Amino acid sequence: MRTGRKPREIICCLLLFVFTATAQEKDSIQPALGSEGSWSVVVLPDPQNYVKFKRNQPLLDMMMNWITDQQERLQIKMVLCTGDLVEHNDIINPDGKKMDQTGKQQWQAISAAFGKLDGRLPYVAAAGNHDYNIFSYSHWPKYTSYPDYFPADKNYLNQQLLREVTKNPEGRLSLENACFEWQSPQGKPYLFMTVEFAPRDTVLQWARSVVSQEKYKNHTVILLTHAYLNYKNERIVQAKYDLQDAHYGRDIWEKLVKPSANIRLVISGHIGEKNNARKHVGFRTDTNNAGKTVHQMTFNAQAMGGGHYGNGGDGWLRILEFLPDGKTVKVKTFSPFFAASPSTEHLARRRETFDQFTFELN
Repeated sequence: MRTGRKPREIICCLLLFVFTATAQEKDSIQPALGSEGSWSVVVLPDPQNYVKFKRNQPLLDMMMNWITDQQERLQIKMVLCTGDLVEHNDIINPDGKKMDQTGKQQWQAISAAFGKLDGRLPYVAAAGNHDYNIFSYSHWPKYTSYPDYFPADKNYLNQQLLREVTKNPEGRLSLENACFEWQSPQGKPYLFMTVEFAPRDTVLQWARSVVSQEKYKNHTVILLTHAYLNYKNERIVQAKYDLQDAHYGRDIWEKLVKPSANIRLVISGHIGEKNNARKHVGFRTDTNNAGKTVHQMTFNAQAMGGGHYGNGGDGWLRILEFLPDGKTVKVKTFSPFFAASPSTEHLARRRETFDQFTFELN
């Protein structure tokens, strides 16, 4: 009868334990699916501060490369961007301090960054205030280069899912106001919809008419817009811009979200304060007119990493894991930038309750 192990066996077991523990610890830094059959949506926060400086653009490329690298492991099915794709729509003489890229160069950079997803993943990009002629808001209509750099046929995967589109403030058909139909691996239908920054009444009416159509009544609608919640979890009432026919969080809720039975999740960006993660996020839950729960989430990172003239946002992304039960969503906040180095990988996950949580789409 064997009564004990030899010293060599004990040492091997200890080494195996150490190596396994180390591997598990390292794996825990990288987000992983918690359930077989889950799928993910990645939320890309306002990228304006990545593209306005040439030095920061490689960081955005790193984030996009990480998304494509993790596509299979995390079963990523969609990427949503909260807007402010550029810092300035049409600047031609940057001063080198506030930005060193012209408006054209910024649009080229963000289009190229999303180009890494073209043909691999569908994505929906909201239009933010900086994507319009923000220093000429006294002039109407607001105008943008968005449709020139994000045409419907830029990514054939987007084009395959595109179902509805309407005109932007200049009267151009543009993906600033569009919706995309997609079905989960479990067969649940979704509609990903985006509306322009400070949407006009006609856009809110259009969006409401779309989601109320019979063919979409059983879809779970995820609405993407730029300015909706502040960090106090309050819906934004107004902004500093003197715009005509402009609507922010409160109006979007009252005119579109609350009356619509199937809008179940709203995602936005826009807000942020230097190196303060808490003031880049918001979350609240309310009940719509149909008695259904609506979750409203803001996620941004534009002033992390040194403020608006820092590195662009420390590489932060948000991963939404949709569990196979069709209702549970797990939220994780992760930075591929920090995860890239052993000296900073311990900073790559944000685990505060406002950055890592679970909610249900009932």
